[in-house]
Amino acid sequence: MKPIYREKAILVNLETGDGEFDESLDELRLLTDTAGGEVAATVEQKREKPDPAYFIGRGKAEDIRAAREELEAELVIFNNELSPTQMRNLEQIIGGKIIDRSALILDIFAKRALSREGKLQVELAQLNYLLPRLTGRGTYLSRLGGGIGTRGPGETQLEIDRRRIKKKISQLKHEIRQLRKRRVLHRSSRREKGFAMVSLVGYTNAGKSTLLNALTGSQVFVEDKLFATLDPAVRDLEGSDGQKILLADTVGLIRHLPPQLVEAFSATLEEIREADLLLLVVDASRPDFEELIVSVMDTLERLQVSGKPQLFVFNKMDQLPPGERKGFQERLKRDYPHSAFVSAVRETGLEELRQKIVERLMEKSLHLKLYIPYDRWNFFHSLFREGNVLDVKYENDYASVEVEIPEKNAGEFSIFQEKPAQQSKSRE
Repeated sequence: MKPIYREKAILVNLETGDGEFDESLDELRLLTDTAGGEVAATVEQKREKPDPAYFIGRGKAEDIRAAREELEAELVIFNNELSPTQMRNLEQIIGGKIIDRSALILDIFAKRALSREGKLQVELAQLNYLLPRLTGRGTYLSRLGGGIGTRGPGETQLEIDRRRIKKKISQLKHEIRQLRKRRVLHRSSRREKGFAMVSLVGYTNAGKSTLLNALTGSQVFVEDKLFATLDPAVRDLEGSDGQKILLADTVGLIRHLPPQLVEAFSATLEEIREADLLLLVVDASRPDFEELIVSVMDTLERLQVSGKPQLFVFNKMDQLPPGERKGFQERLKRDYPHSAFVSAVRETGLEELRQKIVERLMEKSLHLKLYIPYDRWNFFHSLFREGNVLDVKYENDYASVEVEIPEKNAGEFSIFQEKPAQQSKSRE
């Protein structure tokens, strides 16, 4: 069998003090592998801020050119988003193909999108990304011969003028809106039939698809690669007492998800927006899992769904040392009161998870308006863990909070239902 050709790539990572240096570079390696590339070398640099003209500085760009020529690498991938000017300047010095993290993720999406809707969304995202980068890139675009960073609309599509690209973007948006209307009808039909909607969300490669298969007995495609799932899969989940539950698998989230993807995949991500309950699947075997939770929560905030009822599902528990599991679970139960611990591969902990899903869906919620003094701020954080915070207004001495919270948890917050006697003017 003829071996699969893999493009040689040099990875470039710039650290500016955000604390994600090593993890982000490891993730870029995985993304490159998923796209079909072979990492020939990595170049790392620390700077207080990116160089406005060359991102990494002209001298470092010269070093990369020498390394590319020595290693015969066809591709240089930057672990950050480059401005159009920076990309043009780097192309002139380094040569070869220059792409950034956003283009790499878009390329993987183009490779993996299977449905009509998924392909339309990828093309829309790529065109929105490429539009501001067309000026002055005619020579570069004309020599693209395929490979990483070039999948999707294609060479001819990329070389058309800006006016025609904008027209194409408008057409794609129209088609996606039509498909979205169909999805709305499907969801309305599910609601009329009494189905509760539960969505699996989480960092890419956390095991969401494997968990869906384990819980529902289905055969959704599973692969140990980033973004193995792009198109949502919806399956029946058996609940207690004949309760009708639908479980939806959704696209994995990732650090610094390109804004183009968040916008373009809004139709797919509506499965999250319309859910009655979010299962936040976490790869418990990763040492940085808590950082990934923060990243996922930030993305859910951008999608305006962070206040939905949640159940944390700590997956891959079988990969933890047996002697550490009990202490690990006890700590996480304190930090994440609504949580379950499973191994989707070994199918352990699933019955308890099913029961907790039903319990969360059945919880009766109360709508409360609370006034929490700043010196009782620990209660404010508890609200985000226990309930659905709808609105927050910050006064001089307290925060005014509207929240939907399970009836069983409402008692501990009853002391905050009366407005403080001294009313202060709202902060500007």
